[in-house]
Amino acid sequence: MTTTPHDELARRFRALHTAARPLALANAWDVASARVVEAAGAPAIATTSAGIAWSLGRPDGDALSREDALGTIRRVTAAVTVPVTVDIESGYGADAAEAGETVRQVLTAGAVGINIEDGTRPPAELAARIRAARAAADAEGLDLFVNARVDTYLFGLGPEADRLADTLDRARQYVDAGADGVFVPGVVDLDVLTTLASKIPVPLNAMAGAGAPTVAELGRAGVARVSLGSGVAQAAYTAAHRATLELLGTGGYGPLAGALDFGDLNALLTAGPGADARDAQG
Repeated sequence: MTTTPHDELARRFRALHTAARPLALANAWDVASARVVEAAGAPAIATTSAGIAWSLGRPDGDALSREDALGTIRRVTAAVTVPVTVDIESGYGADAAEAGETVRQVLTAGAVGINIEDGTRPPAELAARIRAARAAADAEGLDLFVNARVDTYLFGLGPEADRLADTLDRARQYVDAGADGVFVPGVVDLDVLTTLASKIPVPLNAMAGAGAPTVAELGRAGVARVSLGSGVAQAAYTAAHRATLELLGTGGYGPLAGALDFGDLNALLTAGPGADARDAQG
């Protein structure tokens, strides 16, 4: 049987999910951020829907059109050589069938994984969208890693005393529907994560940020994938904000210290996909 480039990328991506050495993802939102992340040694690229939305002048929260999201996805997958997984929010469609069509186009664009979320919707709705995503991948004959995001902790859904049980129930429904992984943002408590990892039969994804346990500590709790969500994009926009405040205030330039070298960054976008900035400069 012939192995296609998609097959190889998908195989590599699946193999990265292990608590022994969690997959650490610094989420990108455009070609430049994706190339910077890849050049730093990342074995895979994940996108942040919030970062993509902000870069296109939209708020996060299903405000993007499918085509706007796909435009960024196509550019990112064409610019890197590592596997790419993309955040498609709830699927950019009014129903499961439209979400399935989004997934079909995401696969055509070159991604090997998706994040798809429940938000405040009934769990049955996300389960239906996961089944549609799986059916779309099967119809294309392409492997797809479906990471189902459970937003119980992130949005504080339901009584706090019931949150763990509700999360596990949703995770079970999503795995039964065809999810390959479960993402529970909004919780970094190691005891809670240990319980989730022990009771969810697929790789567990946690979202980390300043003050959270390290990747190694999360791995010891059973977490197989650690992502930064919109955090890197927020840090980038914070740098712009701070630089402007100092420029307009004291007239200084302190926030610019330590920036990536212009030549190195420019070289990443001059060279072909996968080239190291130093190699690109010759």
